[in-house]
Amino acid sequence: MALVHQLQTPRLRLRQWKEKDLEPFATLNADEAVMEFFPSVLGQDESKEAASKYQKKLEENGWGFWVMEKLSDGAFMGLVGLNRVDDLPIDDCVEVGWRLAKEYWGSGYATEAARACLEFAFTTLNLEEVVAITTVNNIRSQAVMERLGMHDAGKNFDHPKVAAATGLREHVVYKICRERFQKTTN
Repeated sequence: MALVHQLQTPRLRLRQWKEKDLEPFATLNADEAVMEFFPSVLGQDESKEAASKYQKKLEENGWGFWVMEKLSDGAFMGLVGLNRVDDLPIDDCVEVGWRLAKEYWGSGYATEAARACLEFAFTTLNLEEVVAITTVNNIRSQAVMERLGMHDAGKNFDHPKVAAATGLREHVVYKICRERFQKTTN
């Protein structure tokens, strides 16, 4: 078992999952607006299973998808973190990703948290490159990727776990290298 890293920004804490996170995480995953660019909303059991998987990855690696909580009041805001991608038709890589409750959209939280994850990826994990993926329809997430200094890698792919009938199958890949990230943060 690895030491689970915890990250902090001026407004946010990224931490390991706790039992108290399961209910707000299930609420997040049942929200049609939040899950607009996913094949479907998730039920209580599916959310619990996902949280368990994220918790286990954090325990194994020390990093993964953390709970994002608001520093000022400890509120559950969603998840953010890093994940090794090895089951998609793109190169073996590490992605940065996020999913926030709707009430936290539009305040820069996703960008702030993802930037902390990129800092961790490039300084602590010593990665050379990090990617972000989303359906081509998800313009809001692509805007966050661009604010992070990421650029479209021109490597769109059809997600094998997403049915074509959903209209969400084609995904875009954004990426950023350590050197570019360091230039954007200095």
